[in-house]
Amino acid sequence: MDFAFDARTEELRQKLLAFMDEYVYPAEAVAEEQRARLASPWDTPAVVGELKAEARRQGLWNLFLPDSEYGAGLTNLQYAPLAEITGRSPHLAPTALNCAAPDTGNMEVLAQFGDEQQKKQWLEPLLAGEIRSAFAMTEPDVASSDATNITTHIERASDGTDEYVITGRKWYISGAMNPDCKIFIVMGKTDPEGADIRRQQSMVLVPRDTPGLEVRRAMQVYGYEDHSHGGHAEVVFDHVRVPVSNLVGEEGGGFAIAQARLGPGRIHHCMRLIGMAERAIELMCRRAVSRTAFGKPLAQQGVVQNWIADARVAVEQLRLLVLKTAWMMDTVGNKGAHTEIQAIKIATPRTVVDILDKAVQLHGAGGVSQDFPLAELWASARTLKLADGPDEVHQRSLARQEIKKYV
Repeated sequence: MDFAFDARTEELRQKLLAFMDEYVYPAEAVAEEQRARLASPWDTPAVVGELKAEARRQGLWNLFLPDSEYGAGLTNLQYAPLAEITGRSPHLAPTALNCAAPDTGNMEVLAQFGDEQQKKQWLEPLLAGEIRSAFAMTEPDVASSDATNITTHIERASDGTDEYVITGRKWYISGAMNPDCKIFIVMGKTDPEGADIRRQQSMVLVPRDTPGLEVRRAMQVYGYEDHSHGGHAEVVFDHVRVPVSNLVGEEGGGFAIAQARLGPGRIHHCMRLIGMAERAIELMCRRAVSRTAFGKPLAQQGVVQNWIADARVAVEQLRLLVLKTAWMMDTVGNKGAHTEIQAIKIATPRTVVDILDKAVQLHGAGGVSQDFPLAELWASARTLKLADGPDEVHQRSLARQEIKKYV
């Protein structure tokens, strides 16, 4: 078994590691300082534009897209170690490389299911990093862990015009607070009484400036508004009208498109989570060798040594599982790797949350402060136990697949 990175991956890894050291880590504090002086906290700090320009100049751009027509043409296995590196600065690095959610998933949807006009109008500016986007699926009034519960209506106009009328309420719509967010991919029901509950949903494109679309408020995540990702908004669609040509794919195809979108999204999250854990381990070790308690450095305290050793073992296990999943997605497809995708979605956030919790504990009061990135990293990792499907949904599905082998 060969665990070495191929030549192209290694070249990009070295280039990206240097980019992180020279540009991204120094920009973290600069971005916060600039944001404090902006007219709106949702505006983008100037340093982010500078990072994007430099990343594009170095060829570190759209690395997530396996289709070479639109992106870098990397396989999942090649992209995995690169996404891990960006996870060390998850609120800045993915955006700098144009590899940040939800834009990544939306670009994949448009590349795979969009028609030529949709690609020209929306995919091209997204690929160029000129605009941002949002994916409107989750709703506050239903259990959105079951996507068939979606209640937003997408109905043909009754006045004879060739339009859809969209009515519904969404929340935790990532990126929607960013003024550069120009397009929403909205999931709703075009056939709510259809016999097949997985053919009731469709997806349509809704430009931000469409009458009736209201970005109502920013939803907090453990007290954070997540300015760097463009927030997570409550959005209301009050009889929003768009042309029928704004349909993505076909009517009734929304559920299948969502599943196609979420598979890569789940592994991308897990890749970045490993990078978050690696940064936590680094911070733990630096803290342990620099602080003394009860007469000896924290690094010599047995409980601290246990935390660091357990964290290293856990990260190595997770990385191997994520790389195996990436390899399977490349070789047998997302459907063939379904079990592995579920396994990493269950294991990775859970384990990284525990590592970050220990890192916070080791930093004492500093761990919960704004002086270290740990509290915000913990909030992000904990949220991923819910995002793209709660742990329990994946556990239920994975258990069914295992049991089926013996029935």
